[in-house]
Amino acid sequence: MAPDARPAPGNDDLARIFHEIGDMLEVRGELVFKVQAYHRAADAIARAPFDVAPAYAVGDRRPIPGVGSAIGDKIVELATTGRMMFHDRLRAEMPASLVELLAVPGVGPKTVRVVWQGLGVETLDDLRHAAEAGKLRGLRGISAATEQRILDGIRQLDDRPQRMLIDRAQSVADDVVAQLAGAPGVHRVVQAGSLRRRRETVGDLDLLVETEDPDAVIARFLGPGPVDRAPGAGRVRASVTLPRGPRVDIMTMPAGVGGTYLLHFTGSAAHNVALREIARDRGWSLSEKGFLRLGADGEPMTGAEAELRTFPDVAGAYRFLDLSYIEPELREDRGEIAAAREDRLPTLVTLGDLCGDLHSHSDWSDGVHSIEAMAETARRRGHAYQALTDHSQSLAIARGLDPARVEQQRRVIAALNARYVADDEAGTRPEGAVPGFRLLHGCELEVRADGTLDYDDDLLSRFDIVVASVHVARRQTRAELTRRTLNAIRSPHVDVIAHPAGRMIQERADLDLDWEAVFEAAAATGTALEINGSPPRLDLSAERARQAIEAGCLVAIDSDAHRTTELDSLRWGVGQARRGWVEARHVVNARPLADLLAWAAGKPQRVGSH
Repeated sequence: MAPDARPAPGNDDLARIFHEIGDMLEVRGELVFKVQAYHRAADAIARAPFDVAPAYAVGDRRPIPGVGSAIGDKIVELATTGRMMFHDRLRAEMPASLVELLAVPGVGPKTVRVVWQGLGVETLDDLRHAAEAGKLRGLRGISAATEQRILDGIRQLDDRPQRMLIDRAQSVADDVVAQLAGAPGVHRVVQAGSLRRRRETVGDLDLLVETEDPDAVIARFLGPGPVDRAPGAGRVRASVTLPRGPRVDIMTMPAGVGGTYLLHFTGSAAHNVALREIARDRGWSLSEKGFLRLGADGEPMTGAEAELRTFPDVAGAYRFLDLSYIEPELREDRGEIAAAREDRLPTLVTLGDLCGDLHSHSDWSDGVHSIEAMAETARRRGHAYQALTDHSQSLAIARGLDPARVEQQRRVIAALNARYVADDEAGTRPEGAVPGFRLLHGCELEVRADGTLDYDDDLLSRFDIVVASVHVARRQTRAELTRRTLNAIRSPHVDVIAHPAGRMIQERADLDLDWEAVFEAAAATGTALEINGSPPRLDLSAERARQAIEAGCLVAIDSDAHRTTELDSLRWGVGQARRGWVEARHVVNARPLADLLAWAAGKPQRVGSH
């Protein structure tokens, strides 16, 4: 072996290196797409079904999703020399510990660079001590208020559990399922736990594996691969922790008896306790293995007298308790059991119920892709309509459109709609598209700090759809923030209030609004409150969505997409809506195009009557 050569790194080592490169590039201020490219490559390498470095070292450059030629060359360099010049150069430029500071809510790459270069801050403790000593406020761009927010962010980081957003959790779970599903003897793999309930954030992942050979499944799960540690393993269950990822728990179950396993490993603790109490009142003990008859002493029977009831599906297990089937998203012990007993559970909205999406952006403001690319992607998804809602003029950071650019955009949209009509008439619609697709011209209207709206009524009246939002002056009083939101709701031209709480999950607090007043005004004027499907937002929260529905409000389930792939975020919005007991009848964009436009056109009359 050459003096500088080292043993070829494993997949987990490669993944850590490329994640570190992505983190350091972010601190250095590189373009987002370049940062994400390294993180995507790291994730793909960690999941690769072969040892990447040894293969690449001998010229076996098997394709790995997300790993292009440039990153492939870096793998070869590392595998053959034990070093990567690019990685070494980045580490020489900055301490690797700087990337940890990005985890502090409100601290971005620019702030990290400023505190490092100005004060030599390299670690979280350095940042904490500098802030507590009042040293940050003298740096460029950092005020006393900003310094206090950084301190608050550090305390928030100390206090909060580390949980994944739902899209990240789903991606990791899908990868593990794919690895297990092809194993001999595996009949099916089912995702359970809080992910199946569509919680906003997920801690550990729970997977159920139906198999007749649990030993082989556990051995495969614990076999060679990118695993940091295996905290527990037994004959029928095991747990591992993935690099830079969550703990994954798997439970094997025999074929044909999975009903109570899914019941046990999906419902919240409170939901499961309530079910066990119902079962015990009826003379049964409920566990993942089934219902076991209780004896006269109140303990499960054993031996020849033991009686075990199992079910192939969850519905059968619920029927055994005289309950209607409860959808996974509702299993939180928030009234669903009583509703199931009385057969009054909601018929929850589904992704297939949506006819379109009322909130998306293009590269005319802060989006990535063109108007045409966004519209074509929505069209091929089979939607009847898509609303383009680029930001309004005062949100300069998002390149908001002034009235002149609005008119230019209107002409672009009209031309695209004319082309779609021509395609329908000529029978040249793309695969997946439905007849009559229409790109709606809308805007995301800023509600200014003084409560006024960013466009005048004349311009607003010419949009097909207007969604309004509060982005600036978030630290105003509850009365001021509520007044701004109510001003938008009571406008004759605002149809939807976008991400009403302004939430960013695990990063910043919600707007301090008088929600009772917001719900009352929205219901009275027929203004829809958005359930924003972007995973960092999922706003309204499930709890507020349910309160809104109970108050008589309508909702819109939107993607808030800034690139074509983010149009898929509708799925997360639907999951959030289902957790909020929302039915299709409550959702304005579950209406056909003509009905949607009639609803929007009726806003002035609804406002006038109140």
